[in-house]
Order: sequence, then C-alpha cells, then structure tokens
Amino acid sequence: MSLYTIGDLHLSLGVDKPMDIFPGWEGYVEKLEQNWRQKIQPEDTVVIAGDISWGMNMEQAKPDFAFLDQLPGRKILLKGNHDYWFSTKKKVEDFISSNGFSTLNILFNNSYEYDNWSLCGTRGWINEPGEPADQKVLLREAGRLTLSLQTAIKQPMVFLHYPPIYAGNRCEEMLHVLEDYQVKRVFYGHLHGKSCAYAVEGVQHGIEYRLVSGDHILFNPVKIM
Repeated sequence: MSLYTIGDLHLSLGVDKPMDIFPGWEGYVEKLEQNWRQKIQPEDTVVIAGDISWGMNMEQAKPDFAFLDQLPGRKILLKGNHDYWFSTKKKVEDFISSNGFSTLNILFNNSYEYDNWSLCGTRGWINEPGEPADQKVLLREAGRLTLSLQTAIKQPMVFLHYPPIYAGNRCEEMLHVLEDYQVKRVFYGHLHGKSCAYAVEGVQHGIEYRLVSGDHILFNPVKIM
C-alpha cells in the first residue's frame, strides 16, 4: 500500500479543450495512463492536487471522472482554480455516487487517514508578483485549510493547488495555518512551464515543499511513501 500525488491533469475527454497544443503536453493522457498503470496498485492512494477536468459542469466532467475511476487505486480529488465543475461538496459526492465512481473521493473541509498521517488540504491562494491578493477569497481558503486540519487525528500532510510561497512572495495567511498546525510536508501544483523555475521546493522554516503539477513531473505520479 503506497501513497502518490500528482496535480493539474487538465483532462478534457468531455469537452473540446486539448492541452496537447502546448509544449510538454503532447500525448499527455496516454502518458498519464501508462505511467499510472505501471506503478499504482489497487490498494494504493493517489491525491490529485486540483485542475482535474476542463468540464464546465459535472456532466461535462463525467468522462474525465470515468477515466480516473477505471485507473487503479483510491483517488482523493482536490479542487483547483480551473475546476469549474465543482459546485458544492454534497452535489459532487452525490454525482460521483450516482454514477458508481467508487474510487473517487473529495477533499474539501475534511481529511483522510493514511497510515500514520492525515491527508488534509484545500485549493489555497497565491500572491502573484505585482497583483494584490483578494482578501475575501484568501481568508476563505485559509479557513477551509483550518477546517481540514481540525479533522486530522494524526500527523497532518497538506495538499494545495496554489503554492503558498512563489517567486519570493509569501501567502502569510496560509503559512500561518500551516505553522499553527505544525504541518511538515506540503505538496502543490498550479505552476507550469517557465513558472516552475520560481517554484519553492525543499525545506523552508521546517516545512518541506514539493511541486507536483502534471507537466512538471512528466505525468508520472510522485510516490510519497
């Protein structure tokens, strides 16, 4: 039984929005499936750190959910900034249940247990260079991360879509929550292409960060343990 993570799948099996037109994304769905099947077993868990489907609603995202469901392992899905299909947690869970997607789980104001860890997370927020933060959204996401961490009964491990540190910019509201709950490991996505050069990875102030966006890790899920 192993734990993996990957972010930013940007699947578009139900809509006409192919990512193959971008450098580094050629044949990405096939690469993802091949890598996934080579390493992930039915008893494994994979946390998907947001930007899962380009579907604008759950019906459009349904082929992407079906694709993920037929892959081995339990999947824990985290909302990203492009997951427009996400309405409310209950509606998404009802849709997943009604379609028999038995391996898909939603991480939203909750947590999941894995070995000696509690898997927590939220979409998060990022302070882009030169752009003011949306305080309402930022505080809401900090609150959601707090709610998730409050449900943890073991050592928390956090998955975010947005990086809490990027290009020298710190999202203090999110970082305060991580520090308050003594989080030691954080995985995030969102960054692509040249932006990855400014990603923060490794240990900073006692927290280990890792960028796991799909194209950055060559559509090959990262084994955490």
